Amino acid sequence: MTESLGDSYDVVVVGGGAAGLNGALMLARSRRAVVVVDAGEPRNAPADGVHGLLGREGTPPAELLARGREEVRSYGGRVVSGRVDAVAFAERGFAVTLADGRTVRARRLLVAAGLADELPDVPGLRERWGRDVLHCPYCHGYEFRDRAVGVLARGPVSVHQALLFRQLTDDVVLFADGVPPGAEDSERLAARGVRVVPGAVAAVETEDDRLAGVRLVDGTVVARDALVVAPRAVARVGFLEGIGLRPVEHPAGVGEHLPADPAGRTDVPGVWVAGNATDPVAQVGASAAAGAAAGAQINADLVAEETREAVESGRDPVTALGGMASVGGRGHAG
Repeated sequence: MTESLGDSYDVVVVGGGAAGLNGALMLARSRRAVVVVDAGEPRNAPADGVHGLLGREGTPPAELLARGREEVRSYGGRVVSGRVDAVAFAERGFAVTLADGRTVRARRLLVAAGLADELPDVPGLRERWGRDVLHCPYCHGYEFRDRAVGVLARGPVSVHQALLFRQLTDDVVLFADGVPPGAEDSERLAARGVRVVPGAVAAVETEDDRLAGVRLVDGTVVARDALVVAPRAVARVGFLEGIGLRPVEHPAGVGEHLPADPAGRTDVPGVWVAGNATDPVAQVGASAAAGAAAGAQINADLVAEETREAVESGRDPVTALGGMASVGGRGHAG
């Protein structure tokens, strides 16, 4: 991503994953001056392929994003490398400051910076994340069908995970990690043949660059081919504090998120959010769809503003906006 960053755009998209790129694609096709600022840290980078995405099943994440960047650029959008450090209110929109000191103005902002997965502090676990330490049966489960799967208990969601993975294999163990499930959950697990291991977990064991099992504090090693965990979602939206937007706890108890209405509109006018930053459990397809919807809403919002100002001033919308609106993808984009 070698393109330079211009001075101002109709829309700055923060984050170059599925949500951000699809939002930018919609905006570029609407002939908006749009730039995607991407820190290059996709959540699914450790995964071998994207699953459950019609027409792109199994595509490596990096390849999918490369195609997306090419598509955005083919319609005049820009994609640049950088990390957004802060956002502030500015005349007619926002001032977006990058970590390297560059600043760009935006009339609207689409936040698609995603989230970071906060993993349990178990030795050896993080190194296997996205390979054979998993979280989602729909993203990774089929690849471990009919194999030995363990689930590390981290609250009620872990029982849910165990029951879902039981659909894929008849060998599922729930590691209670010293906190056995309640009577109702125990009954549900037993009904599906999920065994509960009560001892506390000490570490994840590996052998020949693969997960071999889970070691308990008493030294027992339970052989497993995969381990399922429930990470805590941490939304990457700290740069929005300057305009009064902060993440809150997600009602599903999976971590934090940035609240928005169904179209992605936040509480701050002019700021939309899409993807895992607002919906921690969204897969790639859902994130892309949310980005597209937000992009369409942003364009409609800009059209309404431009039309209103043209009516009030009696001038052409581009003139009324001081040249900042894009026509045919143009604008003050450098």
